[in-house]
Amino acid sequence: MRDEELVEEDPGASPDRFGVAVRPVEGTDTVVLVLVGELDRDAVGRLWAAVEECPPTGRIVVDCSGLGFCDSSGLNVLLRTRLRTLEAGGLVELAGLRAPVDRMFEITGARGVFPVYGSVGEALSGRERGHEGGGSHGREL
Repeated sequence: MRDEELVEEDPGASPDRFGVAVRPVEGTDTVVLVLVGELDRDAVGRLWAAVEECPPTGRIVVDCSGLGFCDSSGLNVLLRTRLRTLEAGGLVELAGLRAPVDRMFEITGARGVFPVYGSVGEALSGRERGHEGGGSHGREL
């Protein structure tokens, strides 16, 4: 099964509940994925489309500061993105996790496999916060 086929989007879903922007960092192999709203079953297709724009051999910083909700299907996409990127020699990091989303990552154990930063600025400067080991991050910062 291809990753894009994991979950079908609900054609009646409101496109205003979730947004994603792809922002390459000039002069680097880093791309910032800015997530806003609610990442759920109805929104994962848009996230996959954005992930496909990112070179898998680079670094993806997922800006979660505008993400108010993430369910298991959203988490699944982020975990699969991490695996796809690691296999290609890249890296996926999380930045700006807010309490409800951070709690979901903590409960599921997924927080332990991603480097986590307080903000995108901290991620870009390499100041990791609150990461509790357990996962291979692909390469040193």
